[in-house]
Amino acid sequence: MDAMLISRFAFTPVAAAALGLWIPFVHAQTSVAIDSNVPTLGTVTVNPSADASADGLPQPFTGGHVARGGRVGILGNQDIMDTPFSSTSYTSELIQDQQARSIGDVLQNDPSVRLSRGYGNYQQLYVVRGFPLYSDDIAYNGLYGLVPRQYMLTEFIERVEVLRGANSFINGAAPGGSGVGGSINLLPKRAGSEPTSRVSFSTGTDGQNFVSTDLGRRFGPDQSTGLRLNAITGSGGTGVDNEKSKTTGLSVGLDWHSSTVRLSADLGYQERKLNQPRPSVTVGAGLPVPAAPNASSNFAQPWTNSNSKDTFATVRSEVDLSPQVTAWAAIGMREGNENNVLTDPVTTTSTNGSTTQFRFDNARKDTVTTAEAGVRGKFETFGVKHAVSVSATTFEQKSRNAYEFSDAFASNIYTPTIIAAPAYSAYSTGGGVLSNPQLTNKVNSSSLALADTLSFAEDRVLLTLGVRNQSIKQQNYDYLGPATTHNNDSRTSPLAAVVFKASKNLSLYANYAEGLVKGDNAPQFNFVPFYPIANANQALSTYVSKQKELGVKYDAGTFGASAAFFTTKQPTAFVDPITRTYGRYGEQRNEGLELSVFGKPSKDLRLLGGVTFLDAKQISSPGGATDGRDAIGVPRQQWNIGADWDVPSLRGFALNARLLNTSKQYADSANAQTVPSWTRVDIGARYLTEVAGKLLTLRGRIDNIANKNYWASAGGYPGQGYLVVGAPRTFSLTASVEF
Repeated sequence: MDAMLISRFAFTPVAAAALGLWIPFVHAQTSVAIDSNVPTLGTVTVNPSADASADGLPQPFTGGHVARGGRVGILGNQDIMDTPFSSTSYTSELIQDQQARSIGDVLQNDPSVRLSRGYGNYQQLYVVRGFPLYSDDIAYNGLYGLVPRQYMLTEFIERVEVLRGANSFINGAAPGGSGVGGSINLLPKRAGSEPTSRVSFSTGTDGQNFVSTDLGRRFGPDQSTGLRLNAITGSGGTGVDNEKSKTTGLSVGLDWHSSTVRLSADLGYQERKLNQPRPSVTVGAGLPVPAAPNASSNFAQPWTNSNSKDTFATVRSEVDLSPQVTAWAAIGMREGNENNVLTDPVTTTSTNGSTTQFRFDNARKDTVTTAEAGVRGKFETFGVKHAVSVSATTFEQKSRNAYEFSDAFASNIYTPTIIAAPAYSAYSTGGGVLSNPQLTNKVNSSSLALADTLSFAEDRVLLTLGVRNQSIKQQNYDYLGPATTHNNDSRTSPLAAVVFKASKNLSLYANYAEGLVKGDNAPQFNFVPFYPIANANQALSTYVSKQKELGVKYDAGTFGASAAFFTTKQPTAFVDPITRTYGRYGEQRNEGLELSVFGKPSKDLRLLGGVTFLDAKQISSPGGATDGRDAIGVPRQQWNIGADWDVPSLRGFALNARLLNTSKQYADSANAQTVPSWTRVDIGARYLTEVAGKLLTLRGRIDNIANKNYWASAGGYPGQGYLVVGAPRTFSLTASVEF
């Protein structure tokens, strides 16, 4: 087994060279680590409570890279074997070991998730079970709308929780209009039982340098008060020619508890700047998908940029009204600012990479306020145990937008033509004033939910029933202020789910759940071919999706595995080319089988990964033109296989590798534009030692070690199949000192 793993890591000259650099260094250091005069390194134990709950965080599963459970919305924290859904909670240990910078980096480990981008911008977007999940719709400590829209640093995060499948009853309707295939919840860091004092220095490809600090302390005679401070700053190249980024972030987490009351609060600030970011590419109508350009090449204009700045805060409380009844409440807010100068290349030929594009400037400001409150109680009737929860939520987002276009100009994705920044078009009035964007969209939602989990047969059978009544109201305005269109819907989302514990190690489950999201806003323009949309900015009615799922979970103590079969139907929106209107003209059905493994099956080996088989079909389309065809941007297979190996002969040294494979997908609804399959391999290593009485951790990583050129994704916005070039080979080195 050891030989097999080493051969996997060293199958390319670059990998061999990388290991060649590491091994001598490790041998030189190992003599210090195993010297009898050097104290044996103890295990650093930190038990943070990420929210104001009596249970705190679910314990890590053996191996430390995933947890034994996570938050299941209104149902609270649950063990994976008790949860009637497919879910994974990725830990801060995994984040550190893989040097993950963003939430997207963490989710590279999930076989049900693929990364894409927002439509015409650089917003991280996650495709879960073949359906998009916008970063707007990620929850932060259980509340929607607080995560920075474009990008989220991991330095603030203790865990990344992924719950797969329709979840409108569990979490409430996602306000941004996505999340049919699953939800993501981010848990902030808290001060643990042991002090945390860590400084990290990182360097990487093209001089990408970071410095970060992580400090945590508990105070008071009973350690009732906790403070966690995280700060990071970094800048440099990204591995893509002439692309630069600069990131700054700061977060503060506070918590306090008594015997019956628990409080927590978070304050975060993040700013990210991109200069000359490589844009996505749209394939011209009727043209084949061009070969992916060199992964390191950049066809962006030098005057393009993307800048975002976000401030967010939350407060959460929990009170024990009795030993069996607990009440909770939370409130949060975010202020976000974005300013972008972008281009959106559209190919114009079938072979040579020629494009037409235009300058597109936009400004956006978001103001979000959200809150929830609830009561959870336990009691027993006629030998049946009940865990009942009642929850109410409210959400408001106000968005201010403005944009301007230039006239079109020509370029090429292989040999770009660099031009001076063009002036705004004399034929386009744009929308609003970039220096002072006005209110263009307002979303209000509220919900009331009731859930009851009934326990039978000595807790071997768990039946969860629930309903959530939700109201979603959206109001659109033109770019000068007057109201234009609005939509106000109220729906009830049911849930029926059962878990049967066949044995201590085996759970079977089934669920019926529905998804509810606000309808899309009709875009201003259709880009391929280019023309204005007749009902631009119209708010469509809410969408209801329906899901059925069967699954099995196995827990061997040190090793776990799961399988889930699901089918989900979701209405879809298109542009009608005859009327040039945007509307809900179709329906998509995604069926799939997910297989996953995790844990530590042997003393020195950790595994994490799996495979997802997807069959995403358009079962209804305008005029039936594409009925039966594959949905845009949904591959048939997604493989993620990761291994982490503690080298027995080199104490404190570990190697890791990850293979990602995505089968072919389509960039158009007619399935004429085929995006080839791709495979990527990442490797890494880490070494723990003690220097001058301080714990030192060295980590190195190479992503896309073969420097594969590939289109990483197709689409992400309804009806659009834009392509994103995969990142080139990049390396990073990090040194962390704990004191």
